[in-house]
Amino acid sequence: MKYAMIFAAILAIASCKQNPSETVEHKELVVAHTTMKAAHEAMTSEHALMVDNHDKMISAHGIIENDSIHLEVEKKHDAVLSKHQELIDAHTKLLEKHSELEAKHASGEVTLEEMKSEHAAMKSEHDEMESEHETLTSEHAKIAEEDKKMLMEDAAKATEK
Repeated sequence: MKYAMIFAAILAIASCKQNPSETVEHKELVVAHTTMKAAHEAMTSEHALMVDNHDKMISAHGIIENDSIHLEVEKKHDAVLSKHQELIDAHTKLLEKHSELEAKHASGEVTLEEMKSEHAAMKSEHDEMESEHETLTSEHAKIAEEDKKMLMEDAAKATEK
């Protein structure tokens, strides 16, 4: 009977020491991290397209002599690209912090409650960054459309001459 009670106590203690990485919450954290990484890859891809668009814009403006309107569009576009790059850099740091949180929780260095709290804060920060990304993408599209329209007008004027 004494050994049965000792065995039951050891079993109870051992069951309390569940591997943190096997918890539902940790698995949800891993899924959230994968989602954040996918969003980051999309941001990075869109940024590459924006840079390519900017290079084409500058090239197209090269044939226009000292047109201050086109130069202003280039400056606005460049400002959007800079803001977007800053956003990507900040998101990279957030992903690194999230990875560290994952590792710390899996090793037991961070409790479940600490992990949940930190993850919630990071998720909120990620959501804000995604919203900012959408705003910058929209600004980029407006600038690109404005530039396209001006280039078409310039081409029409050139054929009239």
